[in-house]
Amino acid sequence: MRRDRIEARVLAGCIIIAESGCWVWVESDSGGGRGGGYPRLKLDGATVAVHRLMWTNRNGLIPPRKQIDHKCRVRCCVNPDHLEMVTHKENMKRRDAARGGRKCKN
Repeated sequence: MRRDRIEARVLAGCIIIAESGCWVWVESDSGGGRGGGYPRLKLDGATVAVHRLMWTNRNGLIPPRKQIDHKCRVRCCVNPDHLEMVTHKENMKRRDAARGGRKCKN
């Protein structure tokens, strides 16, 4: 099944942190610029955000004006259990409360 293959491919690019349950992506990311540091993966010829891919793979499409937030505040975590669909306003509120979250260190 395609969903299983996608999840297996994503897991192959992660280190699982037992204490937190985070699936830390250790492959390529979106760089260090504004909004950077998010995991990226090439899938069927297109570059995709891995956290959004995992959300979609488990839960279905992301509607317009919705974003995927990292409840664990770890930007490179792609564990679908640590992700939540929220509005932009809620995502920014959480970001500000956590002071930006923790970025990936590849």
